[in-house]
Amino acid sequence: MHSTSGTAGGYQLGAGATIPPLLLDDEEAVAVALGLRTSASGSVSGIEEASVRALLKLEQVLPPRLRHRVAALHSYIVPLGTRGPTVDAELLSVIAAACRDHEGIRFSYHNRSGAPSVRVVEPHRLVHTGYRWYLAAWDTGRKDWRTFRIDRIEGKLKTSTRFRPRTPPEGDFATFVSKSLAQAPYPYRARVTLRAPLATIAQRIPPSAGVLEAVDEYSCMLDTGSHSLEGITIHLSLLGIDFQVHEPPELIDYIRRLADRLRQATA
Repeated sequence: MHSTSGTAGGYQLGAGATIPPLLLDDEEAVAVALGLRTSASGSVSGIEEASVRALLKLEQVLPPRLRHRVAALHSYIVPLGTRGPTVDAELLSVIAAACRDHEGIRFSYHNRSGAPSVRVVEPHRLVHTGYRWYLAAWDTGRKDWRTFRIDRIEGKLKTSTRFRPRTPPEGDFATFVSKSLAQAPYPYRARVTLRAPLATIAQRIPPSAGVLEAVDEYSCMLDTGSHSLEGITIHLSLLGIDFQVHEPPELIDYIRRLADRLRQATA
């Protein structure tokens, strides 16, 4: 701790000092407690134990009224489990620091087919889709923007020279990652009009499942892809809204044949 005497004096904590008391209002305290409980079983590995320790310390100092609220929320919130692969917390920290310091990184990577490669990139943002973690970066070898799944990065990262930040593609990095995932080289691509407002559909379809564009205040267009016609059909059916398929023709024929079979099954 560094101090200065006199009427204008005061104190300042130096690097590595004990964290000073943290003042939270009721809603902030509940939010922190829920966040710690979620992170204890979330998609980032390596912080589970620390999250539990922090949660225990926080709950010990909460007033009774807040302890009851947190306990009730914990009792009636049932997680479905991790929806995507877990990633290492230290790896995320190193990449985030490289983004912050505008420092290039080099790493080993394997794509969806398992083919290995060595990438040298200028990292800009980490994006979490709710299923997986992605890195949005400028690939110096490909001379273009790329997205990388964090769980496919192998070995230790090596840092390189500093770089000047670039203008985000697609206006912002979240949109860029969303479109990159939706435009993955699936064998089947589909364009479908959904008879519901964009805001309603956006709550049901994650960014990684397709790109949404408003048609009017009552409908929107979905650009999506899949490895099978069955997958697209099931996905559209489970939305529970009316829709019209524009392409591909194979999907239109498949849905027509399926509709005929369903009518015969209920005749």
